[in-house]
Amino acid sequence: MAIRRREFLLQSAGVAVSAVVATGLGSRLSADPLGSAPGIQLYTVMVPLSKDFDGTLHRVREIGYEDVEMAGFFGKKPDEVKSALDKAGLQCISVHIFGNAFAETMEYATAIGARYVITSVLFPDRLKRAVQQQKLDVGASFAMLKDLTLDDYKAMADQLNHMGEQARDAKLELGYHNHNVEFRPLGGGNGYDELLRLTDPKLVKLELDCGWMAAAGVNPASYISKYPNRYRLLHVKDFMPTEKPSFGMWPAEAPAPTELGRGHIDYKPIFRAASKAKIERYYVEQEPPFKDMPVFDAIKVDYDYLHKLS
Repeated sequence: MAIRRREFLLQSAGVAVSAVVATGLGSRLSADPLGSAPGIQLYTVMVPLSKDFDGTLHRVREIGYEDVEMAGFFGKKPDEVKSALDKAGLQCISVHIFGNAFAETMEYATAIGARYVITSVLFPDRLKRAVQQQKLDVGASFAMLKDLTLDDYKAMADQLNHMGEQARDAKLELGYHNHNVEFRPLGGGNGYDELLRLTDPKLVKLELDCGWMAAAGVNPASYISKYPNRYRLLHVKDFMPTEKPSFGMWPAEAPAPTELGRGHIDYKPIFRAASKAKIERYYVEQEPPFKDMPVFDAIKVDYDYLHKLS
């Protein structure tokens, strides 16, 4: 499953009130961070979705999640995705770009009523060519991200601005989702700061993955406080502590995932900062593998952690 995650990223390179009342959640929402129940990134439940799409969405809703963020469409047409979400009582305002299909993803986003299309680190052409020429497997391909330079990030910023223009023309907004690789030290700076500096805030919003940022030894609350107008969405995940900052998603450097509250990340200061920023949604995204419990038990632990957080 971890390999599927990397494949997904590599390809990415080239509350309705009535539902709340109906499920009895209305009286509980005040306990949740930012005053709303958490959403979930559906990458977390990719395996059960691939086996039972509609049933998985219903189980997600039964746990208490109200919003979902899409990552792939499982061969379903836009109207089928929209119908399944409606039947489950879920809303979706954000869709991750799957594969190279930026235009197709925007079509899906429009059809299901989403507002954001999200991308992540983009492989520069030179790394794409190296992957193809050397016939590298997925793990080796992603290990090449350690070779990204500040010039690569400058080119990536230009590409993001262009994609942001395309999203704007489609009446959508582009968001950039970080991992940990962007924080690898590069000549006195890092790639993430370069992207922040060179992307147009009107064209490129930010989805802050708190877990990956923290894994790199960087404080998410500090970034939210420093750039409160740039961030719109949060990914909430936890990792086991590491002896030193992690800057890689490949096996040799990736931190071990775990359920919220069982790792090293303190989310109270993060949500305090988020409450003063322009954050619209926050999504649980637990990285596989699920070693300690089945996936639905794990996302219930994640939901309960956030519901009790204050």
